[in-house]
Amino acid sequence: MTAAIFRGKRRRAAAAVGAVAFGLVALSACDKPTPLATVTVGSTTVTTEAACFEKGKELDRGALDKCMADKSIKSVKVQPGDKVRVGVEPDMAEQGWIVVGNGQQQTNQLKQTYTSLDGEQLFVNRMAQRLEKSVVLSVITKDGVWNVKLELDKS
Repeated sequence: MTAAIFRGKRRRAAAAVGAVAFGLVALSACDKPTPLATVTVGSTTVTTEAACFEKGKELDRGALDKCMADKSIKSVKVQPGDKVRVGVEPDMAEQGWIVVGNGQQQTNQLKQTYTSLDGEQLFVNRMAQRLEKSVVLSVITKDGVWNVKLELDKS
């Protein structure tokens, strides 16, 4: 009878060790979430994770172009006269960031955690001299890109 009890304890111990090992593997597989960028228009707020992010590693021009072309992004409607408020996490602000709309730089390098932009001006394509129906707004740091699609709503 003692042998049966001993085998039962060994199985429980083995099961416990297996559960702990599985838990450690599961935890090690978790990626740390990327910092977030937030865009607010009126009462609508969209928060997005990075399209590309390599902490501490500077993205080259090819990577930046690819990241800015990401089309699987959240969107928000902008009416004429709306302000577009863009916010970043303190770590992002510390290293500096810029805002680009459809490839056109909208701000100089910023060191604060938020900025406010004229929504109408973001839709003006200066090169083609026309008003766009949508704009991909990109927040860019040296090691990441965050995108949100702005859609012009004239209703």
